[in-house]
Amino acid sequence: MSNVIEIRDIIRDFQLGQETVHVLKGIDLDIEKGDYVAIMGPSGSGKSTLMNLLGCLDTPTAGTYVLNGQDVSQMSDDELAEIRNTEIGFVFQTFNLLPRTTALDNVALPMVYAGKSKSERNERAAEVLTDVGLADRMDHKPNQLSGGQRQRVAVGRALVNRPSIILADEPTGNLDSKTGHEIMALFDAIHKAGNTVIMVTHEEDIAAHASRVIRLRDGIIESDTRN
Repeated sequence: MSNVIEIRDIIRDFQLGQETVHVLKGIDLDIEKGDYVAIMGPSGSGKSTLMNLLGCLDTPTAGTYVLNGQDVSQMSDDELAEIRNTEIGFVFQTFNLLPRTTALDNVALPMVYAGKSKSERNERAAEVLTDVGLADRMDHKPNQLSGGQRQRVAVGRALVNRPSIILADEPTGNLDSKTGHEIMALFDAIHKAGNTVIMVTHEEDIAAHASRVIRLRDGIIESDTRN
């Protein structure tokens, strides 16, 4: 299998006044195309910082990050924005949907940035919403949807540009356990369809869906096991 992510000796420091906080302390990580990875660790272990780096929302202090053959560790903000839109689909705990916009238009949004025509956007967004089980909710706004349906819209939006990786940050954190299980079944199906899925979670039962669990502690990888 080819690697979709190759990280070498990634360091991320933050300045807090006079103090330098060392959050990531030399991370090496390869993730293969089609991998299903859960990143775990206690609060302050560096998992959110690692997620932000993987998602090109942040750049490392030192080290290299190669995503799909491109070194993104030295890219400008504009270049990173383009990579985020084409290569990475994000799913957040808080859904991050536009409140006054229909499910269809929320899902189509990344395609606006990608410069696709309205007819192409609507066709693809409708296809994705059907895939995530919301064919009958396309014209609904977020306040007309349940939490689980909102997260399905968010998952659809993450998939719409056919990205290399899906990054999910505590994707079931705001959902009750039954709805959480339904969303995880959706992620399992997305993975089976050939997508690379990486999720941050602090819940063992959620991590159990992944085929590989990476545990961080104090800014380093403590363990990396395959289920």
